[in-house]
Amino acid sequence: MAPKRCVSACSGFLVACLLAVTLQITFFSPISPDLLELPPPSSSAAHLLPTNTHLQRVIKLGEGNLKDPEDVCVDRNGVVYTATRDGWVKRLHKNGTWQDWKFIDTTHSLLGITTTMENDLIVCDAEKGLLKVSEDGVVTVLASHVNGSKIRFADDVIEASDGSLYFSVASTKFGFNNWYLDPLEAKPHGQLLKYDPSSNETSILLDHLGFANGVALSRDEDYLVVCETWKFRCLKYWLKGETKGETEIFVQNLPGGPDNINLAPDGSFWIAILELRSNVLDFVHTSKASKHVLAAFPKLFNLINPVRRKATVINVAADGSIIRKFQDPDGKVMSFVTSAFEFEDQLYLGSLNSNFIGKLPLKAE
Repeated sequence: MAPKRCVSACSGFLVACLLAVTLQITFFSPISPDLLELPPPSSSAAHLLPTNTHLQRVIKLGEGNLKDPEDVCVDRNGVVYTATRDGWVKRLHKNGTWQDWKFIDTTHSLLGITTTMENDLIVCDAEKGLLKVSEDGVVTVLASHVNGSKIRFADDVIEASDGSLYFSVASTKFGFNNWYLDPLEAKPHGQLLKYDPSSNETSILLDHLGFANGVALSRDEDYLVVCETWKFRCLKYWLKGETKGETEIFVQNLPGGPDNINLAPDGSFWIAILELRSNVLDFVHTSKASKHVLAAFPKLFNLINPVRRKATVINVAADGSIIRKFQDPDGKVMSFVTSAFEFEDQLYLGSLNSNFIGKLPLKAE
């Protein structure tokens, strides 16, 4: 083949490849993205608190025996529970022994957990919905659908004193394995749901939330707090009084995306904060083309995803003011912390990037 003809053929092939990739990225993209306006970092009260290394001093519980324990809870007897990526619910007894208590599934989709007044365990399964695990290990699906639609990304759950279960659905469009598409699309697909055990019915309390994540009840159970991860804020949903059914902002302009939230004994809240910001990601949220590219190439997103770089937990008062901040700013010991649960002056920490549960003595801080 003549040199000119060869160059022409190669150029044509490259143009065809470029056109094919462009069509694939643009017209067959799994997302229809909006731009996302991020809060300026200096607008958060948490940035006024000094950077610290408190989370580098955690005691490692179950090291090597736990695979990415996303959430942690403690029952009234002091038994620590967690659900891991390999499908197990595991628990730590007060005598220090670990038990592989119940194997639930192979989908690696067990997320938020809570104990009930009857000492059962409630588990959010991103594939199956809301599950109950009884003391003898029997698993029951409590809620798999709402209004005729499958619950596809149950995330976190809390029980009220009347037995009602309030739980979040992070996204009605995307699942746990491609969760990153939800913040890339930046359209609110999250929900806050209620399961009524007396009627065995599930209802929608709030819709169109920005990746609904952690859920907590106030000490008097007069309102719920639900975290919107990629909106960097938490909402307050009133359950009682003249404002029943109304919603307002509880805390906003957080230094990262709020993940799980838990009520502290003093009526404040512990919130795990995800590192969702970097120079590259901040630019991505200003460019629809960049969003399409990342949606088409998941490995590229993993390369620029900053969640494994550090760990942050904040303590927020009932009035929404930020009281304390605990960090591992370099991710030396803990990173990607997703939950913080206080029990008997100890803070138990879950993470999607560790093989242990962290325990931080609070009186020492």
